[in-house]
Amino acid sequence: MRARERWEYLSRAPLIGWDLIARGQHRFEYDLMPVAVRGMSAAARLNLLRSGLNLFWRRNKPWGWPLHMQVELTSYCELQCPVCPAGTGELERDAKSIDVALVEQLMQEVGEHLLTVSLWGWGEPLLHKRLERILEITSRYPCAKLLSTNGQQLNHPRVQQALRAHPPTYLIVAVDGLCDETNSVYRRGAKLQPLLDGVRALAEWKRSTGATLPILHCRFIAMRHNEHELPALPQFCTDAGFDMATVRTLSIVDTPVDRHNGLIPASELLRAYSYQDNQRARRSDFVCQHAFTFPTLMADGRLVSCEQDHNCSQAYGTLKPGVTFSDLWRSDRASSIRRTIKESPEKFSFCRNCPYADRPTSSCSIQSLHLRPGIPGVGD
Repeated sequence: MRARERWEYLSRAPLIGWDLIARGQHRFEYDLMPVAVRGMSAAARLNLLRSGLNLFWRRNKPWGWPLHMQVELTSYCELQCPVCPAGTGELERDAKSIDVALVEQLMQEVGEHLLTVSLWGWGEPLLHKRLERILEITSRYPCAKLLSTNGQQLNHPRVQQALRAHPPTYLIVAVDGLCDETNSVYRRGAKLQPLLDGVRALAEWKRSTGATLPILHCRFIAMRHNEHELPALPQFCTDAGFDMATVRTLSIVDTPVDRHNGLIPASELLRAYSYQDNQRARRSDFVCQHAFTFPTLMADGRLVSCEQDHNCSQAYGTLKPGVTFSDLWRSDRASSIRRTIKESPEKFSFCRNCPYADRPTSSCSIQSLHLRPGIPGVGD
């Protein structure tokens, strides 16, 4: 978040407060995805107001609960994407699927306070054998459920059943090329056919049943090898049955810089960052909020301040029976880590290489295409 954006958010506080008090709802955009959370409990409304105050103060022990959570369903993947630590073998954690009981424990404690829960991390979430059960657990809470996938398992009957029984708000499908040749430059090992078959099956099911969810969202990362395909993206997505598409910029994650250089688009309009002498230009107006409002629960139960800490080098601790989320979130260790992130972020490698810090805006996406009318929010 830019310092300017933080003040703009605070300037909207009266309108947000009115929506909360009078209507029990909150409308916002999440990486260019429209979200409307309705039917918010008194506790959820109060938490949003507390978190708004903490947006300014960034207390080492936040006043409220998180507004957003990332939950890593698996720490393994069938692809070998060149800048993903799972794809390059730099993920030093064991290959695991998250324990369903852990998801239930987490949601029972924080679910009523959340605006969003993102059900992915550094692995492929559709590989989780109990995906349907996890979607059922999260469906009990009025937050937006976001599920992102490389699409390789999307036509599997087990996955189709799970997505129809308990549809997430958004199903985000990564398509980084409009043919196998371009898509597999980045999504190494991927094929478009299972992805497209799965999307079309869900689109047809929605048409035949009148279901509004999941919103089928194509996410296209603009890179040097695929930027020439952007003019054809709207028609490609319409033909496949997607409801919307976003064009996303390539993030620099905590991996060697030379892995990104060949992928940076030629068009400056499609770049996440400005460059000077072939080096990413640094900004000084970034204000980190992840550690204060948006933690990540990894597949092995460790809680970290941000998903970029992919090897859990600065974990708050481990969520497990007998250890609550509150124990970790409000611990002295968590406070110490937040203090470092706020005052001396260069001490942590995942902060030094933060993908959000040097962007002109907080959103990683730069263009949104609504291909079908009436994209609903939560509760519609």
